[in-house]
Amino acid sequence: MTAGIASWPPLSPGERAVAIEVLVHGPLSRTELARRLGLSAGSLTRLTKPLIESGLLVEVAEAGVPAEARQGRPSTPLDVVADSWSFLGFKITEDMVYGVVTTLRSDIVARHDRPLTTHDPTEVADVLGEMTAELTRDHPRLAGIGIGVGGFVQDRAVVGESPFLLWRDVPLAELVEERTGLPVVVENDVAALVEAETWFGAGRGLDRFVVLTIGAGIGYGLVLGGKRVPCAEEDRGFGRHWIVDPNGPLTPDGRRGSAVSLLTIPNIRYQIRAATGRDRTYEEILAAAAAGDPMPARVVAEAARALGTLVAQISNFVMPQKILLAGEGVGLMDVAGKTVEETVRDNRHPLAAPVELETKVSDFHDWACGAAVLAIKVLVLGSAEV
Repeated sequence: MTAGIASWPPLSPGERAVAIEVLVHGPLSRTELARRLGLSAGSLTRLTKPLIESGLLVEVAEAGVPAEARQGRPSTPLDVVADSWSFLGFKITEDMVYGVVTTLRSDIVARHDRPLTTHDPTEVADVLGEMTAELTRDHPRLAGIGIGVGGFVQDRAVVGESPFLLWRDVPLAELVEERTGLPVVVENDVAALVEAETWFGAGRGLDRFVVLTIGAGIGYGLVLGGKRVPCAEEDRGFGRHWIVDPNGPLTPDGRRGSAVSLLTIPNIRYQIRAATGRDRTYEEILAAAAAGDPMPARVVAEAARALGTLVAQISNFVMPQKILLAGEGVGLMDVAGKTVEETVRDNRHPLAAPVELETKVSDFHDWACGAAVLAIKVLVLGSAEV
C-alpha cells in the first residue's frame, strides 16, 4: 500500500472558487482574479490569505517584467505549485493498460504501459496495483488515481457494464484502493476526456463545448455552463442508434446507416473486408483511399459524409462554441477533411456561423491523462461528485 496521501486543506466555498480559478486559468493577478469572480479587493484578500499561508497559492513574478516595474501586490500574479502533488491516470483497453503520472495541471511527467493478458477483475486490479507501486518509486507524492474505462460506470466507482472487458458490476475503485491505499475514481473514458478538456484543454473557458470521439466506438460529451452534462445513458451505445444515413451500410455492430456502422474503425475495416476479401488496417485503408483506390475511397468518403452530418446535427441542436474531434480515428480528417467540411455546410443554414471544429491527434496516454484529471478534481473539490 502507498502511504502519505496528500490532500488540500479544508476550504470554504469562496476559497475553493479562488483556488480553482487560479488552477485552471492561472497565473492571475489579484485584479484579474477579483474581476473573474466578481469580488471586491477586500474580499479577495480575505480569501487568498489562508491559501497563501498554507502554500496552496504562491506569488510569482511576471515573465519579462523587472521587479522595479511591478505596481505592487494587485499586479503580482498568483499561481498554484503545479508539481506539489502527482496524480496517476490509467486507461484500460481490451489488451493494454496505459498509465501516466501528471502534475496538478495535468502535464504528463511519466508514462508506463503494461499488456493486459486477462480480463479477470481482481487480476486487472493487481496489474494496476503493481503499476502504481512502480510509478511511486520516482513519484512518491501521489494524491490519487483516476481510471478510464470504455463502458457504463456507476457512482464513479463501479463498472456497471464494459463490452470490451466483458464486465458487469465490477467494484473497480474498491479493488484498486485495497491494493494502493490511494483514493480512486473510475469513470467512462469519454467522460474523463471531456472533464480534462474542460478544465485544461480545448474547452477551457467555454460555456458550450462538445467532445466527439471516433475510434473503436463513438463517444459524445456535452459541456454547458462550463460543466459536463452527465447522462444516465452514458456509453450505452447511443451511436448505434444515431442514424446519419438511412441507406447506409449494414454491419455487425449498429443499425443500418448509424454513426457506429459508418464511422468506427472496426466497421470501416469490416466493410473493406466484406467487399474485397482482404483484411486491412485502418491506416492502410486511409492510405489507399488517399491514393485513389476505388473501394477504400468510397468507404472513406461515406464515413466523411457521416461525420459531417453528425457534426452538423450537433451544431444545429446544441449550438456549441467549439466541437473537439478526438480518438484514434481522427486520421479520417487528414484524408477526407474537405468532404467533412462540405457536408457540415450542406446541413447547416446558409447564414449559420461556421462550426469551430478542432481535431486532436492523440493516443491512449491522452485518455489516461483525462482519467488523472478526475483524481485532480477529487482533490480540488473534495468529492468524487465532480
